[in-house]
Amino acid sequence: MSKVWFVTGSSRGLGRNFVEAALSRGDKVAATARNPKHLDDLVAVYGDNVLPLALDVTDKAAVFGGVRRAVEYFGRLDVIVNNAAYGLFGAVEELTEQQLRDQMETNLIGPIWVVQAALPHLREQGGGHIIQISSVGGLTVFPLGGGYVASKWALEGLSETLAQEVAAFGVKVTLVEPGSYATAGYATERAGGVTADPSPLYDGLRASFAEFATSLDLGDPAAAGRAILEIADADNPPLRVFFGIHGNQIVSQVYADRLKTWSDWQDLSARAHGHSPAAPAR
Repeated sequence: MSKVWFVTGSSRGLGRNFVEAALSRGDKVAATARNPKHLDDLVAVYGDNVLPLALDVTDKAAVFGGVRRAVEYFGRLDVIVNNAAYGLFGAVEELTEQQLRDQMETNLIGPIWVVQAALPHLREQGGGHIIQISSVGGLTVFPLGGGYVASKWALEGLSETLAQEVAAFGVKVTLVEPGSYATAGYATERAGGVTADPSPLYDGLRASFAEFATSLDLGDPAAAGRAILEIADADNPPLRVFFGIHGNQIVSQVYADRLKTWSDWQDLSARAHGHSPAAPAR
């Protein structure tokens, strides 16, 4: 039985590959983009199986209207993919208030509106699957990415909470955490991202990070498209899953370092609670 998808940020990047993978196997997709003309070629190939929707996820009324339109058109929704996002790049000291607010509006608040709009429909039909596109940067950090990783760390916490709240309704939640992919625009401001006005104080850091970024083994977006089908089809999907090779390489060491630091300072933790460390056995 084919599935019905609702995918935000469908015009390019991984979102485009998710949509193409679903359509190519006969699924139906409500594909959203700020400019739906970028989806015309999909309509030409897949016809009524794709519903192009103009949508800015920061517009709450438009999100609720778009979800309602998709349900009316297809009759149900099986898979919700919160993919629309962008990167804000710059040292924390360089970021403006408006840049930070805009980042959170798109990367965090937008997915909340989509979830709130979709959940009544998923609950009424007895189930569904919400897939939140996070990032390896939702579990670790990198310099000059403070605004972006803050939004993804927040999405991670929100989504894990959501998973506990909706499990009784038969709704599943998965956080997909991609590494770096060879998507259109990757080399130009990280696929449409926003860059803060640079301060010369961080020029050296910028240069070293740019050198690191160019050395990455970028993943194949089409492979990510095929992988999300496996997540959507899983009877017992994971709460979290990396897409690409970078996650396990990076995060394993990050978590080991965190556990060691907490262990090294556990006596202070106990004193902060009001307990004295246990006396050593004689």
